[in-house]
Amino acid sequence: MTSPSTPPGLARFNTVEEHAARAALHEACASTAWGRRLLAARPYATPEDLYAASDAAMADLTVTDLEEAMAGHPPIGRPKTGDPTSAREQRGMSGASDALKAEMLELNLAYQERFGHVFLICATGRTGEQMRDAVRERIGNPPEREREIVRTELGKINRIRLARLVEED
Repeated sequence: MTSPSTPPGLARFNTVEEHAARAALHEACASTAWGRRLLAARPYATPEDLYAASDAAMADLTVTDLEEAMAGHPPIGRPKTGDPTSAREQRGMSGASDALKAEMLELNLAYQERFGHVFLICATGRTGEQMRDAVRERIGNPPEREREIVRTELGKINRIRLARLVEED
């Protein structure tokens, strides 16, 4: 199903042993159900097919599956030590002032107390101020609305991470 024009990372993902593909997917998203669904649909002819499968799998995640996916994400402003992915994605907080970092910590804790999980946002390309403004805006959402926003944000993060996987040489 792959062709000579298939990006090298996608060709490798299509043919690598299942355990290695599962590990690569788990790095993109901690949801077991999401990863299982993407594995089952291999091989992918194009990156767009992979992204569409990801979107469909994300749309079908249960509340429990979403919780599992969110558990794989560190709070904004505190990327996982030794994790270049979370550090890269949260780059917008790296140059933030101490005051902004302290405010984000407070907002993260208030959000987590309200919703029972970390504040999740596709942080790639966002400034610390934009992330702060987003958590301020979203903390007043009803839980059902916030869960759907989180689902959308996770989908964006997954696409970025899958694109990186697909483009790897």
